[in-house]
Amino acid sequence: MEWVTDVAELEAVYGTAKGAPITKVAKRLTPEYRRWIMASRFCVVSTVGPEGADGSPRGDEGPVVLELDERTLALPDWHGNNRIDTLRNIVRDPRIALMFMVPGSANVVRVNGQARVTFDDGLRARFEKNGKLPRSVTVIRIEEVYVQCARAVMRSRLWTAGDESGEVPTIGTILTEMTQGDIDGDAYDRDWPDRAVQSMW
Repeated sequence: MEWVTDVAELEAVYGTAKGAPITKVAKRLTPEYRRWIMASRFCVVSTVGPEGADGSPRGDEGPVVLELDERTLALPDWHGNNRIDTLRNIVRDPRIALMFMVPGSANVVRVNGQARVTFDDGLRARFEKNGKLPRSVTVIRIEEVYVQCARAVMRSRLWTAGDESGEVPTIGTILTEMTQGDIDGDAYDRDWPDRAVQSMW
């Protein structure tokens, strides 16, 4: 197998993007990009650090991010697994990419930029839910915002296929495998719904 090692090789096969793929890129939140992102309750956050790349899902019951101004977004860090891979990466390398999704739409909106993490009490308070605050907030300075091609979501039938969740292993099953049975996967799966409700925020 031969590997592609030169950008010119790629461009010889793919050509150069022009037209809509270029003109759709904004440097700030335009009115229509704002409408899209504020409709999104879910995004995937990508960062990079010395140990490698990280992709992390983030979701909320309303908009997943808060607009601070047309060039700045704020993303709360709600209760999770405490691995802090994303946050650790941002502290050491501010590059970030977010992919915003809206159920039912085949399009995805992407934001590329620079991020910083803060424990600022005033900013954290803007996300208060039922008396709880996020432990930190990631503030993203937008460098690019644009809509992605819809073909990947269309090909996968992400929003139109049936519920296939019964065809994949549960987290409990995976934990049992990874710990050679030290973790009781059935108990983990049984307890998870109640534990999730108690620790959602």
